[in-house]
Amino acid sequence: MKIKASLLCLCMIPFLFGCSNISKKTKTIKLAHGLDTKHSVHIAMLKMSDDLYKLSNGTLKINVYSSQQLGTERECLELLQIGSLEMTKVSAAVLENFAPKMKIFGLPYLFRDRKHTFDVLDGEIGQELLDNGEQFWLKGLGFYDAGSRSFYSKQNPIESPVDLKGLKVRVMESVSAMKMVSSLGGSPTPISWGELYTSLQQGVVDAAENNPPSFYLSRHYEVCKNYTLDEHTVVPDILVASTHFWNALTEQEKTWFNIAVKNSIGYQRDLWQKAEKEALTEVKKAGVTIIRPDKTLFSDKVQPIYDRVKNDKDIYPLIQRIKNSK
Repeated sequence: MKIKASLLCLCMIPFLFGCSNISKKTKTIKLAHGLDTKHSVHIAMLKMSDDLYKLSNGTLKINVYSSQQLGTERECLELLQIGSLEMTKVSAAVLENFAPKMKIFGLPYLFRDRKHTFDVLDGEIGQELLDNGEQFWLKGLGFYDAGSRSFYSKQNPIESPVDLKGLKVRVMESVSAMKMVSSLGGSPTPISWGELYTSLQQGVVDAAENNPPSFYLSRHYEVCKNYTLDEHTVVPDILVASTHFWNALTEQEKTWFNIAVKNSIGYQRDLWQKAEKEALTEVKKAGVTIIRPDKTLFSDKVQPIYDRVKNDKDIYPLIQRIKNSK
């Protein structure tokens, strides 16, 4: 009988270990974005993946797909909506096509400075904006720093709005961005980020606008030798999850996720400040002329945009709250 009992125990060992392995099976999550692998957001996402894996004891792992491997920002959002992709990073300007209140970020000269920006994004207003996409199956998780956007051009430098007149300026697929460029005298032309280098080379557009690290890492400085730091808009990058995926997580898994996301965002914001300085130094070495214009020439020119939204019951009160926040 003792021999039979021992044999039974030995037979049970593989079964028990098999159950243990099943319970700890890793759930793989796909996260897609359009940025270069050297970009601070991508690096911070890798940290988020590592942190989540450790927090979850190996049960959750994020695979990060960069450089539009799984589609453009708009396409990735559409994949989230149908549940074919779990997570993505998009610009707030693209997200406004899916979550209307995000168009607030397309308003030029909305924030006073960096501190004011993060006080708003990390506070009650920022959370309201992140929640705005849930009815469209898009769960906002947090804001990555994307700095301020400024113009760069191929031929003549842009020193004031007058210099934008007649220029075809690439913008994101954002109504707000198009209105902003039009108000300054340019001709807005929506083009996907992946097609922009060739479009600049071939003269499809004469200029574009983006932050320093994106200007540098995209190598657009090889084509555009004038960079005007007018800093017209602050359009953050937003980490978004599909509600189909998010709602299927346990409360514990959501807690792990939120910790990993928060750590990732703090890490990226530190990296961003270093990346901005490096980008400006490197493009200058490559022969780019850095122009620091009188910003009031630009901010005065776009005032009509604010006048036109006074009747918008969703956006105008939000503007007032942001402007009045300390």
